[in-house]
Amino acid sequence: MSSRKNRKKREAIVEYPTYEPLLRQVQEYFPRVKRLERKKSDSYRLDAEELRKKVSEKTGLLVLTNPHAPSGAIANVGELKEIMSVANEYDFYVLCDEIYAEFDRSVIPMLFSVNKSLGIVTTSFTKAYGLGGLRLGIALAKESLVKELYSDVVNTIGGSASIVQLIAAELLKKDIDTLEKHKQKWASIKRETERWLNEKGFRYFPNKAGVTYWIELPIKDTYGWINEHAIPKYSLAPVPGAFFLFKSNYRLVKSNMLRLGLGNVNPDNPNLVEAFDVFEKALDTYSS
Repeated sequence: MSSRKNRKKREAIVEYPTYEPLLRQVQEYFPRVKRLERKKSDSYRLDAEELRKKVSEKTGLLVLTNPHAPSGAIANVGELKEIMSVANEYDFYVLCDEIYAEFDRSVIPMLFSVNKSLGIVTTSFTKAYGLGGLRLGIALAKESLVKELYSDVVNTIGGSASIVQLIAAELLKKDIDTLEKHKQKWASIKRETERWLNEKGFRYFPNKAGVTYWIELPIKDTYGWINEHAIPKYSLAPVPGAFFLFKSNYRLVKSNMLRLGLGNVNPDNPNLVEAFDVFEKALDTYSS
């Protein structure tokens, strides 16, 4: 898009709920940010008709996650095509963070494959494969945007170390099976976690990708529970639902939701029984 056209694109839309840093980054660059709600009652599905009600000729960017953070809901190809149809009509980019998706996209479609002109995808080795130590992000976009992104990275934070880039290239070209085997280590951990959640009667959104769970607890304010009780008394630090529920400012909302992540669990020695016992004690000994 031309510079003149870019100046007219002063609005952005960010899904709700969402990973807070995504919202804050968009707020840095757009004076007006609207929210596209992914409703719990609709299984956090992407709704193109709701998007159409939010967009205008001033819309420059829509920010999504797939799988959705925090719920883990997966948008299918049809839903992504509907979203990109609106983007084509109003000529705005759609940035989709797909960090929880595996590189094998037989289950989770890639937005960039749906629309290579207006679709932008970011991902990493961090979540799906538990390789946060690589600290390497990946972006897929049309060539002109890639050049701009490259220039921006080089002139700000700098690129990843050469050895990291070489390791990543080797993994993708020659050792994709090794990545898959590493990922499978968490399969039994997920099964055990879901069995425990079901036994305790905790409601949670089913997650087909990644090792995180969006859980409903019998506590009115999980933020207060975590900061006033779970951390100081039990060294237990899950992510409160409030972290994903900021509207536009920094006001905390009370929520009974919680994001439970298993990414830091050692797959070779998970010791989940002890961790779950601590979690239960932190719940049982709390009075709001």
